[in-house]
Amino acid sequence: MTTTKPSLFIEIDEFIKKLDTKTITEDRKTVLQPLTDFIQTKVSNNEEIRINFICTHNSRRSHLSQVWAQTMASYFNIKNVFCYSGGTEATALFPMAAETLQKSGFKIQKLSEENNPVYSIKYGDNEHPIIGFSKKLDDAFNPKSAFAAIMTCSQADGGCPFIAGAEKRIPITFEDPKAFDNTPQQAEKYNERSIQIATELFYVFSQINS
Repeated sequence: MTTTKPSLFIEIDEFIKKLDTKTITEDRKTVLQPLTDFIQTKVSNNEEIRINFICTHNSRRSHLSQVWAQTMASYFNIKNVFCYSGGTEATALFPMAAETLQKSGFKIQKLSEENNPVYSIKYGDNEHPIIGFSKKLDDAFNPKSAFAAIMTCSQADGGCPFIAGAEKRIPITFEDPKAFDNTPQQAEKYNERSIQIATELFYVFSQINS
């Protein structure tokens, strides 16, 4: 029996097709390898794959990583992948991060209006939406065990030497686009970071033999 590849929104599919993995350095591929190994081991053992992307405020890089990882798992038709995000503290999903994803083709709906809004982030008509909101890494929404903790910022990486329940802790840090907030380069820099994260996660999932 053959399984049908999930259908992403056309804009996202086109965005992914333009990603260039040749921009990833050999040093960076070495940084990404432990995540590839974690996913491959789980796939080979027919186990669920849980990945929690962690940053200090859970507002930008960790959300971009969570969304792109879940999307790439669907793009490469890798089953039983469940992506999460969390922070050492909860703030809010920064609006420019959501706007950047929207411009890449994601359909985003704000489900609540409080200081820490909840978003529905869809990447395909028939795919379950990603629920995006800022939360601490050990929030009840996130897995308690058997997950990989991906440290997406050096501050969280240095400040959290131990992540309770994590099967593996992998630092894959990204520069913070927050440095360009309220500047003319803001939208450009958020898009640049989103492209980098998407490209690297495309590379990771492209290596998996399912």
